[in-house]
This record gives sequence, C-alpha cells and structure tokens, in this order.
Amino acid sequence: MNLLQTYTFEIKKSKFIAYLYKIEQKEDMKQILDQLKKEHKKAKHIPYAYKLKNTAGKSDDKEPSNTAGTPIFHLLERSSLDSHAIFVVRYFGGIKLGAGGLTRSYSEAAKQVLIPTNEEKL
Repeated sequence: MNLLQTYTFEIKKSKFIAYLYKIEQKEDMKQILDQLKKEHKKAKHIPYAYKLKNTAGKSDDKEPSNTAGTPIFHLLERSSLDSHAIFVVRYFGGIKLGAGGLTRSYSEAAKQVLIPTNEEKL
C-alpha cells in the first residue's frame, strides 16, 4: 500500500480529510483503516471505498446508508482506477449536514483527492 495524496476541506465546522492509496490486496484495507483510526482518534467516521481487479467494497462507517461509501465508490469507478482506495476521515463539527450535505461533502473530498498533482503518481 502506498499513500498517493491527501485533500482536506471544512464545511459547517466539519472537517473532511481524504486519502488516496494504491493497494495491492484486500488485506491492505484493514491495515490502512487501523492506521487511520490510530492517527485520528477523535474522528467520528472513516468511510471508504476500494477497487481491485477482482473485488471491490465500500463502507459508510455508521453514516446514514449510502451517504459516504457509495459516492466515494462511484468516483473510483468513474475514474477507472483499479488497485486504489479512498478513505475520508470526518471530524464532526456540531452542525448536522443532512443526507444530501453528507453525500456532497464525501463526493467533493473524494473528487479532489483524485485530482493528481503529478500524473505519474497514479
């Protein structure tokens, strides 16, 4: 597994930190998630999506159903990236965003982390 880049933004006091990883196997997902949970102990949610050649997956991590993992996964699919994963760490700022706000925020974080700063990274 290899961290390619990150992207951070805030909306209504909630902070979203997106991580784009190059992964080789499904087992990499648990290692990355464990590492992010240690790094971000006060984060409320760490949804993710990944795509490998023969498998794919996503998690909303206790966010309302399909508001986090699904939009992240759709961006991975549209980008035609295999062997990649996106994790988005969310720090809740005290203001509820609603289902639409969550979906837009997770989508934006994933979209921005996919914009390569260096084409060779991907």
